[in-house]
This record gives sequence, structure tokens and C-alpha cells, in this order.
Amino acid sequence: MPTGTFGLCAGADCKPSETAIMPRRRLDIEMVRRGLTSTASMANELIDAGGVLVKGAVARKSAYLVTNGDPIVLVESKPRFVSRGGDKLDAALTEFRIDPAGKRVIDVGASTGGFTDCVLQRGATEVVSIDVGYGQLDHGLRENQKIKVFERTNVRHIDVSQIGGPAPLVVVDLSFISLKVVFSRLATLCEPDGDILMLVKPQFEADRVEAARGQGVIRSPEIWHRVLEEVSACVSKAKFGVINVMVSPLRGASGNAEFLVHCRDRPDPSVPSTSIEQAVEAARSVGLP
Repeated sequence: MPTGTFGLCAGADCKPSETAIMPRRRLDIEMVRRGLTSTASMANELIDAGGVLVKGAVARKSAYLVTNGDPIVLVESKPRFVSRGGDKLDAALTEFRIDPAGKRVIDVGASTGGFTDCVLQRGATEVVSIDVGYGQLDHGLRENQKIKVFERTNVRHIDVSQIGGPAPLVVVDLSFISLKVVFSRLATLCEPDGDILMLVKPQFEADRVEAARGQGVIRSPEIWHRVLEEVSACVSKAKFGVINVMVSPLRGASGNAEFLVHCRDRPDPSVPSTSIEQAVEAARSVGLP
């Protein structure tokens, strides 16, 4: 296996196949089959980030079909977390000066486990990983005794007593549902004076017409701002306060801008709304691919 600029390589000693007809598989599935990633979700993350080469060219789609002999190279070294979500949360924990060390943490919308992995690496004593899906959590995390897994669990129907009670820190990464719909329930998972850190995805907060207009990508800074104001209003209605807002250092699906919002139970007077304006301006300055 070659070494050097690229960290991993697989497939016929990285030489194109000379066989005329070979069975073809989706790129993400083939990456798992070759052991380049442990899950298709992780493969998708790497492909979306432009970190996978097929026959020397950057692969743009997980559905790209490859043969057994096609060389597949990972440009990046092994990711720090099991998904890019971990990098997003890690940046926010640093920016907002939130320390999970020694704390019990509830992760809502755990999926592959990026947020769970992040807080665990930062010293959380226990992580309650909740997701409406099944079988998505990384196998290594699933086997970790510090993690309590609650699958097929809808946040709207959670009984906090069934997951061991509230926690001082709740982290949230939800898709296909608005945070405005579920924040009142999220608030019940947080201990008095505790913190909630949410990833806000404008494509799931904007109305359907706005999302459809951009084919699922929200490019308007005005919509970003409105979405953040609406989420903040729901936070206030639940007697929480928005402490800070930042743009995610990594884009979401299809290049969507995302934002991380820090909320606290019974806070001191909230940061002025300029924090939202600053986050939107930061997202605007980065631009969309």
C-alpha cells in the first residue's frame, strides 16, 4: 500500500482494473466493504468533504459506481470523530467555553454519534444517546460502557424519567424537524441552570416554499437571520435564554450554512441580538460553494 501524501489506499494495488466487465457498487458501500470506513454514513461524510479520490479524481457523489479494481484513496487522515458533527460541536464547546468533563450529557439526534464521540473525548462521564432511527450509532461507541443508547426514540415523546433524569448539558443535532417544534421538550431534559447546545439547520426551519426554491439549500442571509430569531423566541418562551450564536465551521448537506446556538436555563440577561447578526455576517462572508 502506497504511503505519502495520501493516508489510505485500497483496490488492486491502486491500479485501474484491466477486466472489461466487473460488478459495480456505490462508492460509499464499496468503501465500507474495503474497510476504509466503518459505516456508509462515515463514507458519505468524507465524500461530501471532498476527501475521497477515485482513480485520482475527487469523488462528488456517494452513489458514484465503482468496480473492485478502481483505486479509492482517502485524502485526509482518519477523522478525529466518527462524523463531521463532532468537529462542529467541538468548535462550539471551545468558542462558548462549555466543558463536558465530569458531566452527564444527553445527545438528542445522535445518528452516527459525532456529538456523542466529541463530548466523550472531552471527558463526559456518561452520554445518553437518543435517536429516532435504529442501527446508525458507530459500533465502537455502541460498545462503550459510558454510553446509554436509546434508539427508535422520538424526542417529542421522551419521558425524562426513562432515560435516567435530566442532565447538566444537552446537545442537539436534529434533521427533518424544526427545533421550534421540540424545544419545549428539550428543555425538560436539562437540569436547572443547565446548558443546551443546538445545531440549527435553516433548511429545516424555513418554510417549504423557501426550502424548495433553493432545492434544499438556504442561501439567503435574511432567512438565516429570521430563522435564528424564531428559534430564539421559542427558547425564551420555555424560560431559557440564548447566550451565544456562532456559524458552524463546517457546512452541512449540500453546502447549507448551519449555526450553533447556546441556551441556558434561567440565565443572566441574554447576549444582545447582535450575536445573531454577527453569526449571520460570518456565514455570509464565508459564502456558499
